[in-house]
Amino acid sequence: MFESRLQAFTELHTKIAESNIATQVSAPLVFINIWDAASAAVVQASGAKALVTSSASLAWSLGYPDGEALPLQELLDAVARIMRVSELPLSVDIEAGYSDNPSEVASLVAKLVNLGVVGINLEDGAQEPELLVAKIEAIRATESCRALFINARTDVYLRALASDRAAVEMTKRRLLSYQNAGANCGFIPGLSCEQVASELANEIQMPLNLMVDASLSTVDTLFKSGITRFSVGPASFLNAYSALLNSQTSSMAESEFNSGLNSKADIELSPLDYNRVNELLVL
Repeated sequence: MFESRLQAFTELHTKIAESNIATQVSAPLVFINIWDAASAAVVQASGAKALVTSSASLAWSLGYPDGEALPLQELLDAVARIMRVSELPLSVDIEAGYSDNPSEVASLVAKLVNLGVVGINLEDGAQEPELLVAKIEAIRATESCRALFINARTDVYLRALASDRAAVEMTKRRLLSYQNAGANCGFIPGLSCEQVASELANEIQMPLNLMVDASLSTVDTLFKSGITRFSVGPASFLNAYSALLNSQTSSMAESEFNSGLNSKADIELSPLDYNRVNELLVL
C-alpha cells in the first residue's frame, strides 16, 4: 500500500508539471491542509487526491504553539490517527525535523514512513542551507526513506532573509542545493510575485509550491507563471476556528441583546490569524 500511495502522490506532481510545461493546460495541484483525523476525513470525502498537514494547525489542535513545541510522540500519535481514516497518500509537515542532527531527523522520518506517510515538508528556517542539505542526504541514506517525496521549504521570503534581487538569487541557490541533495519539490512560502515565480520555475527543474490564502484567488495566475503546487498552510484551520469563534461571539451577543444589555450592532466578528492563535497556546 505504501508503494502505491507513494507512486500516486509523486505522479500528481510530475504529470501536472509535465503538462504545464508542454501545453500550459491541465489544472494546478491545490492542497487544503489538514490537522487531524476529522479534517482528513472531511477533505478526503470532498474528492481530494492526497492529504497534507499543516504543522501549525496540527500543533494548535493538540494545544501547542507552532515552532516544534509539539512533543514528537504527540506528532506520531496524531499522524497514526490520520492514517487510520485515510485512504489517500499523506504528506506530513515536520518543520525543521525537530532536531539539528541530521541522523535524528532521518530517524523521525523513518518512523513516519513506518506509519505509512509518503511525503514530508522539511524547512531551512533561519538555519544555514547546508544543514537542510545534510538532513535531506541523511533521509535519502536511510533505506526506508529513499523513495519518500521530500518537499524542501526555504524561508527566504517568509522570514525576509534577503530582499529584492538578493532574495531571488538566495532562493535559487538554496532550492538547487536541496534538489541536488534529493528533494523532489521546492516550497517558497511568502513569495507572491508572478515575475519572480516565473523566473524560479523556469530555472529550477523540479515542481515548486507556493502558499496562498484560502480564497485561492492567485492560483490561476501563479500557475500560468509555472508554479504547479499550492497549499493554504494554516488558513484552513484559521477559517474553521474563526467560524467557531464567531458562533460563540454571536451567541453571547444574542443573549446580551435579549437581556437588554447590548445592541446587535455591537457584535464584532473577526477572523483569527496565525499570531492570535499561537499566542493563545504559549503557556
